[in-house]
Amino acid sequence: MSSRSLRASERTLAIAQHMKASTQAAAGPAKAQPNGDEPPVLFETVGQLRKYILNRPKKLNALDTSMLNLLRPYVEDWSRSEISKILVGQGVGRAFCAGGDVAGVVQLAEDEKTRPEAIDFFKREFELDYMLAAVAGIYVAVMDGITMGGGVGLAANASFRIATENTLFAMPETKIGYSPDVGATFFLSRLDGEIGTYLGLTGESIKGRDVYELGLATHYIPSRRVPALLESLASLDRATVKVVDGTIEECSQEREPGEAPCAFTGQLRTVLDAVFSHDSVEEIIADLQKVRESHEDSGIRKWAEQTLAALELRSPTSLKVALLALRKGRTATLHEALQTELNIATAYCSGGSSDFKTGVTAVLVDKIKGRPAWTPSTLAEVEDSSVTARFFGQWSPQNGTAPALELPESMNVDVEKTSRPMRFALPTEEEIRQLVVGSHRASGGTQLTKEELVETLVGLRSGKMGIKEKVLDVVERKCVEEVDKRSGKKYLKWQSR
Repeated sequence: MSSRSLRASERTLAIAQHMKASTQAAAGPAKAQPNGDEPPVLFETVGQLRKYILNRPKKLNALDTSMLNLLRPYVEDWSRSEISKILVGQGVGRAFCAGGDVAGVVQLAEDEKTRPEAIDFFKREFELDYMLAAVAGIYVAVMDGITMGGGVGLAANASFRIATENTLFAMPETKIGYSPDVGATFFLSRLDGEIGTYLGLTGESIKGRDVYELGLATHYIPSRRVPALLESLASLDRATVKVVDGTIEECSQEREPGEAPCAFTGQLRTVLDAVFSHDSVEEIIADLQKVRESHEDSGIRKWAEQTLAALELRSPTSLKVALLALRKGRTATLHEALQTELNIATAYCSGGSSDFKTGVTAVLVDKIKGRPAWTPSTLAEVEDSSVTARFFGQWSPQNGTAPALELPESMNVDVEKTSRPMRFALPTEEEIRQLVVGSHRASGGTQLTKEELVETLVGLRSGKMGIKEKVLDVVERKCVEEVDKRSGKKYLKWQSR
C-alpha cells in the first residue's frame, strides 16, 4: 500500500471511530435522559467543527456524573483527531452551565459509605477542566446564558470564550459554605488587580459585556449572531487560531451610545483594588467599613455598604479558605491549583466544615432568604491556623488522604506552555504597563503618548473592539502624563500606587 493510500485509510478509520464514538455518546445510559429520549449531553459534527451541547435545561445544565462520563471520552477523542480542528461548547436553554450538582454531592458526602463517590465527582470534574485546557485543537466556549461554578470551569481555559448580553457569570461558592474551585484559584488570581479576589469572596455576578471587559471572555457578540458565527466556523477551509479570532471578531458589536459602562472602572476600581489587596478577610472588611463611612463619593460608599452586606451573608470559614486558596493560586500552575482545590473539596466532604451541607441545604434545597446558620458564625471564631491545617494540610495525596488528579497521558502536559487563555482577550493591565515602561516585546525603546499606546495595542490585537476604552481607563488610574519640553508631547509614566 502506498503512503498516500495508507493516509487515506487512516483518515477513513478515524472518521469511522469518531462517528462510532458520537453515536455511543448520544445513546447514553437510560437513566440519564431528562428530556424525553434525549441524553444530558448532545454531540454534533459539522464541517471542521465538533460540538458538545449540555442538555439539562430544566436544571440549567448543571453537571452531574453522567454528563462528566459522556464528556471526558469525547474531549479526549477530539484532542487526538486530525480531522476536526475546532471544538465548541454550548448549552441548551438559558444557561451554558449553572455549575455542578452539589445537592447530590452533599447527599453522597453525608454517608461514609458513599462519600468516596462525592469526592470522585470533584476529581472527575477537575480532570475534565484540565483536559479542556490541554486540548491540542481550538476550543470555543459559548457562554450565552448563565455560566457559574462548574460552567466557568468548562469555559475558563478555552482559547476563545464568547460572552453575549445573556451571559451571567459568577463563582458563588462562598454563598453555599464552600470555596471557589474548577481552577478558579488559578484564573481569578490572574485577572487585573483584585477583581478576582472580589468575585471569589463575594460570589457576586457580572453580566454581559462586563464579562468581556474584565477579561473573563475573549469576545463579546450579540446572542442573535451566534448561529451565523458557528456556521462560519464550520465552513472554514483552514482553521488557525488567528483565523478563528478574526471570524469571531467580525461578529463583535461596539458598545451602544446608551449602554451603561462597566461598573468596575475609574475611582471605584481603584478603591476595589486597594480594599481587596489584603491577605486577611478581617482587613478587607475593616477597609470596606472605612470606605463606607468616609469616602467622598456617595456611589462608592454605597458599593462598600452593599459589599459588606454580601460578605456578612457568606460563610466565615469559606471566606478564609477562599482567600488563602486565591493567594496560593497566584504562583501555582493550573494543575497545582486544581489539586489544591481537590484537597479542599475532600476536606469539605470529609467534615472539615459543616457549612457546605448547611449552605447547600439552606440555599439550594430549602431556598431560605437570609443568612444560613454558619458554624462558626463569625470571622473572629475561625482561627487561621485551623483553616490552614484542615484545608491545606490534612487532606492531600502525599498524606494518602485525598485522591490525586489522573489525566490521559496525551493530555498530561504543561498547559502553561501551550494554553494562553488571555491571548485573544483585551490587553491586561500588565501588558499595558510593559508597553508604558518599555519592557514589552513590541516596545520601540521610546516613551509613548496616550494616543501612541492605544495605536500600538490596536495593532497588536488586530483592531479588537474595546481596546481604546480599556487603555484609557488603565491610563487614568495608573499613569501620569509628563510634558516633554522639546517636543511638547505628553509622554506616559507608570505610577506605582
